Amino acid sequence: MVNNELEGNTLSVYVYIVRADEPVGTRDVTRGAVLSSTSVAYRHLQKLENLGLIEKNSYGNYLLKQKININGYVWVGKNLVPRLLFYSFFFLGAFAAETSTLLLSLVIKSLVIEVSFLFLTAMTLVTMILFIFEGLVLYRKISSKRVEQSSKNDEYKN
Repeated sequence: MVNNELEGNTLSVYVYIVRADEPVGTRDVTRGAVLSSTSVAYRHLQKLENLGLIEKNSYGNYLLKQKININGYVWVGKNLVPRLLFYSFFFLGAFAAETSTLLLSLVIKSLVIEVSFLFLTAMTLVTMILFIFEGLVLYRKISSKRVEQSSKNDEYKN
């Protein structure tokens, strides 16, 4: 039930709070999750508080109450990584093994490669590329706002 509520800006706010090492205020969330206004941030904070994922301290700041698993993602420390990227690593390993076998066949003349093995290698490559692409698209949904914010901060410094 909670996973259905965590998408879009609500997910960005939740990830921002998980990454924060200290309680955060509404303005911090507005800047950190790159939201349009403090009222938008407040609405998402209230939603997360109602879901029981964050709580408000006596100073009015919000802190993480519960870190949950999110469908399609894996927490690696404080980073949310799409599962598809891990699947792509499996196919990367398979593709490396198949490519090594192909290269070995060039050195060892008695090692004969059949056409079906070439087809398998091509399919592994296509699958690996698709998983990497889709995984990066999902990852960018979470992290693109952070990149935008850091580039804006760099502009202000210069």
